Amino acid sequence: MFRKILIANRGEIALRIQRACRELGIPTVAVHSTADAEAMHVRLADESVCIGPPSPRESYLNIPAILSAAAITGADAIHPGYGFLSENANFAEMVEAHGLTFIGPSAGHIRMMGDKIEAKIAMASLGVPLVPGSAGEVIDLDAAAKIANEIGYPVLIKAAAGGGGRGMKVASSADGLEEAWRLARAEARSAFGNDVVYIEKYLDRPRHIEMQVMADSHGNVVHFGERDCSLQRRHQKLLEEAGSPALTAAERDALGEVVTSGLSKLGYRNAGTLEFLYQDGQFAFIEMNTRLQVEHPVTEMVCGIDLVREQIRIAAGEKLGYTQKEVRFNGHAIECRINAEDPVTFTASPGKVTAFHAPGGLGVRVDSALYAGYTVPPYYDSMIAKLIVHAPTRIEAIARMRRALAEFVVVGVKTSLPLHQRIVEAPEFIAGDYTIHWLENFVGQ
Repeated sequence: MFRKILIANRGEIALRIQRACRELGIPTVAVHSTADAEAMHVRLADESVCIGPPSPRESYLNIPAILSAAAITGADAIHPGYGFLSENANFAEMVEAHGLTFIGPSAGHIRMMGDKIEAKIAMASLGVPLVPGSAGEVIDLDAAAKIANEIGYPVLIKAAAGGGGRGMKVASSADGLEEAWRLARAEARSAFGNDVVYIEKYLDRPRHIEMQVMADSHGNVVHFGERDCSLQRRHQKLLEEAGSPALTAAERDALGEVVTSGLSKLGYRNAGTLEFLYQDGQFAFIEMNTRLQVEHPVTEMVCGIDLVREQIRIAAGEKLGYTQKEVRFNGHAIECRINAEDPVTFTASPGKVTAFHAPGGLGVRVDSALYAGYTVPPYYDSMIAKLIVHAPTRIEAIARMRRALAEFVVVGVKTSLPLHQRIVEAPEFIAGDYTIHWLENFVGQ
């Protein structure tokens, strides 16, 4: 096992990783920007190193500073969390080149899945179903028009290096194809420095279903069931469930078999999540995230397995301690992402938290680095907490989430708590009858 782990992240996920390390008896190193000097993950770490000013580019994305921090503290492994450098293949390579262990997949697999076109090609070769669309890069507008005519409108133009909803534009008809093509490429170039795009059929009422997997370096791969992440605004997830109210156990098992078989053939290692669109009983692969997901707690709640602990064990060369048959799914879990933003306009709301009270009780979990007196900085993602509930049934989980949301107190900054309170009272949510387009219409009401 590792002597000391440096956590190359901040906020609640840094704190989450610290907790897993502490239970394993592994000391931790927190890195932080000057803006995060008083952050909870810094306060609770065994050691901390300031790696730069507030700008992420000069701190949490500063690879030389992070590697230097590992060297001076004697860390022998780095956990990237999610976001920032977690899916940066060059970073993973540099970590290994400096004699440290990167707690995540290999750089080769990160690079493969980071290119959405290469990822689709790889998954198709492994028998994973895809959304109808181009076989690879679409090089010009004429080629785009030909493919769109073949698969039928509407179509979705997507950045090959995309993520977070950037570089994605819908063309409802041939008349709108040129503008969508131009805007998608321009946005991709601006966001990722890469304007390569491809085309997929735009599904009008899909659900977003993802499958959590874990693989060791000894050829063992298991899945931990599905998460329903269909409640999104501008391709950003706001609420997630495990399992999905739209799937049967048989559908989960069938998808799990395809996923684990494919990743076994690929020789994948550590945590990963395959994301699918699901419509009319059919799954279609869209991308794979080669890291821990924000919404991993709902999976932990229904499976009773610490996924961060498993990441660390696998990176240390240990085997998975269970087979697929030994993974049990118990009850239902829901996660609400609480953001420091106006619940109506969605404008970010940084500032000082003057009062903070987290809900509690049976089946309630709060992953957050907030405390009264903490100042939410304006430089990073607006998510300040994750509220997760677990109960024997979905109806009981919804009731528990309502109660927990009513108990949650954050004063000093605006938050998305009121929006979540509206969502869990909506008849469509209660019935489980929603798609990835539902929330966009709901928030406009």
